[in-house]
Amino acid sequence: MREELLHFVWKHRKLPSSGLLTTAGQSLNILQPGLHNTLSGPDFFNARLEIGGQLWAGNVEIHVKASDWYLHNHEDDSNYGNVILHVVWEEDIPVFHGDQTHIPALELKSYIPQTLLDTYRKLFRKNRHRFINCENDLETVKPFLVTHWLERLYLERLENRATEIETLLEATQNDWEKVLFAHLLRNFGLNINGELFFQLGMGIDFSVIRKIGGDAFRLESLLFGQAGLLRPTGREDTYFRSLLEEYRYLCSLFSLSDVPLKKPEFARLRPNNFPTLRLSQFAVLYSTHNNLFSLVTAARDLAAFYGIFNHTATTYWHTHYAFGKESGRSPKKISRAFIHLLLINSILPVSFCYARHQGSEGAHILRILEDIPAEKNRITDRFALLGIRIPDAKYSQALLQLYGEYCTNNRCLHCEIGGSLLNGK
Repeated sequence: MREELLHFVWKHRKLPSSGLLTTAGQSLNILQPGLHNTLSGPDFFNARLEIGGQLWAGNVEIHVKASDWYLHNHEDDSNYGNVILHVVWEEDIPVFHGDQTHIPALELKSYIPQTLLDTYRKLFRKNRHRFINCENDLETVKPFLVTHWLERLYLERLENRATEIETLLEATQNDWEKVLFAHLLRNFGLNINGELFFQLGMGIDFSVIRKIGGDAFRLESLLFGQAGLLRPTGREDTYFRSLLEEYRYLCSLFSLSDVPLKKPEFARLRPNNFPTLRLSQFAVLYSTHNNLFSLVTAARDLAAFYGIFNHTATTYWHTHYAFGKESGRSPKKISRAFIHLLLINSILPVSFCYARHQGSEGAHILRILEDIPAEKNRITDRFALLGIRIPDAKYSQALLQLYGEYCTNNRCLHCEIGGSLLNGK
């Protein structure tokens, strides 16, 4: 038995509407179960109960076993002094307040419907071959409920990212340009080099970027140097030596630390995602748009973003993927698929956070997201096989939130789909 099931039962009043008795034989009528508290303190605040014919107002605490009250030292905690009912699966011992006042108890094992228990056990039955707990019953859930829940989940995901951005703003004294710079650079690094690129973006004094940002070559030399990609290897060519010379000059000019970060990874990456190409594309983007933050927060449709990000890496990279190794000529353009990734993971969350600071709801963000094709990956493919419709990126992002925050953590009782199955709806 899990305590969260008992929370679910109490919160959603999955109990008989009459005939409830405390373990002492007193009649119990639940007028208001109270407000669910997910922080410290009693589990439900401001409940209204009728116990033995007397009206009570106060808090409710829930445990699997009554003895958990003492295990958690609630008897010595003043926050629990106003608990008027102890809801338990099993009352193994009577429980008292610190002043020895007995706390009435409701033992749920006598009242929870068997059908709910059977559904609960089925949902949490261990099976290492299952993708998600409810995969065999998902088709029975009303499509409207699933759609409504996924829309809420995308907003939850956006809020989580906004919280991360707020933390960055605090760390940069509300420098929106630097926050965008570092956040966007992280996404240019993808999963493999993302964190390294983010450290690179946060570590560079942004006043330097403002001074040299209009020159792609200088910005490229700075990014390559700080990322550890200008360490001599014995096969240096003219372009490498030019970048290295410029980087050393910049270090001297701006008193930069020439202690590079861990060198970016090339392994497990397709050549078009090599850090050399992505850093060069990033340098060209910023050298072309020294007001990038203003541009992206003003853009209102996908076509505008395609125009902003319509850039290639510098000319050297048309015939190279790594320094000193020539390849067939191929301009390394930022693809539309990559622009979609940048929008989903960086641009739109930053724009949402900025819109909120400006007192706007940022409705255009959802419209743009609905124009971006749904992401295809292992997780979205599995949901599609279960019959979930994924028309656009808003829904694919919502499914990633569902899987990462709920399914993999067995938070079915906090999920609208899991709740619907337990409610039999």
